[in-house]
Amino acid sequence: MKQTTLCLLIKNDKILLAMKKRGFGAGRWNGTGGKFDAQIDKNILDTAIRETKEEIGVEVKNPEKVGLFHFRFADEEKQHGNQDVSLFVAKDWLGEPAESEEMMPAWFTFDQIPYEEMWPDDTHWLPHVLQGKKLEADFLFGEGDKILDYNIKIL
Repeated sequence: MKQTTLCLLIKNDKILLAMKKRGFGAGRWNGTGGKFDAQIDKNILDTAIRETKEEIGVEVKNPEKVGLFHFRFADEEKQHGNQDVSLFVAKDWLGEPAESEEMMPAWFTFDQIPYEEMWPDDTHWLPHVLQGKKLEADFLFGEGDKILDYNIKIL
């Protein structure tokens, strides 16, 4: 199973999301993140730090792991997207978020999050994270990325 990361930058009552411009998830707002690379990363935390730097140009400091997701796709053609995602929240970083070839970052207040332009699972778990909760979740996606089943456990 692919090991990947998702990192959310949070400052006061705002969250930084980035529009994915290419590849898996293109056209959706999301956090930064990507695949663990054993040749570069010592652990999944290193992946979150590296990917955030590559995608929006900031170096996160002391990101906190707040979740673990198990994303599965029922459609055989999309099963390459099956992944276990470690979710991190960063409240401290160096640099200013900047657009890259892959991502276009923007700040949103908690009450203005563009859920309709995000992965459909985000409406189920992101409010918990914004309330400071930690969680583990399973999501099964069907055709058109429709959620067929899910389970969220608050830790």
